[in-house]
Amino acid sequence: MTSDLLTGKVVLVTGASSGIGEAAARVFAQEGATVVVTARREDRLAALVGALRDKGAEAAHVVGDVRVAEDVARAVDFVVAEYGRLDAAFNNAGIGGDRTPLHLMTDDVYDTVMDTNVRGVFNCLRHEIAAMLATGGGSIVNNSSVGGLVAIPTAAPYIASKHAVVGLTRAAADEYAKQGVRVNAIAPGTTRSEITLDWFGRNPGLQDLVNSLTPQGRTAEPEEIAQAAAWLLSDRCPFLTGTVMPVDGGFVNQ
Repeated sequence: MTSDLLTGKVVLVTGASSGIGEAAARVFAQEGATVVVTARREDRLAALVGALRDKGAEAAHVVGDVRVAEDVARAVDFVVAEYGRLDAAFNNAGIGGDRTPLHLMTDDVYDTVMDTNVRGVFNCLRHEIAAMLATGGGSIVNNSSVGGLVAIPTAAPYIASKHAVVGLTRAAADEYAKQGVRVNAIAPGTTRSEITLDWFGRNPGLQDLVNSLTPQGRTAEPEEIAQAAAWLLSDRCPFLTGTVMPVDGGFVNQ
């Protein structure tokens, strides 16, 4: 069943080949949006677009890597050329990195995490905002993490990168508020995805520990995070910009 939260909106979703990004594409389409998805794995993007079209949604995909500015520009240019404008964007692509004490962390892990999670969001913001300014504005949601609000042991590059996403969100929101571009972020708690399942698999007992620290006592489903992003992207919250919304079962309240 289609709702109307995003009816008429053209939305770009990055990191859409799995997890929260894939769920977001499905939720946004259910809410009436035209959805363009991008990620590095073309087979998964094509399957996702096929599934969305089978349910009557307008959808397309562009293969690309958010770390590469030209790839992001190509995705945004495709959206504008195909649909005439970019109304909204969910900058979801990101990685977790290794769980290692800071003094043992290698340069390549730090560089990979920061390049994906920070430069990737920066690349997306500058190209998306340019497109939105050309058509009168729009709404952007960046995917940060509870790790962008608090510290988590043995994950220094990830924590630094997600704090940086919060900073980019607030800076862009302040800079473009008067030009009709809203920029917000969500800060998900532990969410079921390929990354977290791998993380739990390599660290027995970790899921139970994390859930015990979450007042709701469980791991989120990707669709629950996507619903929050959909609301922030919609016209239901026109006076909301520069905020970072925890979607974490109460974790940061502890």
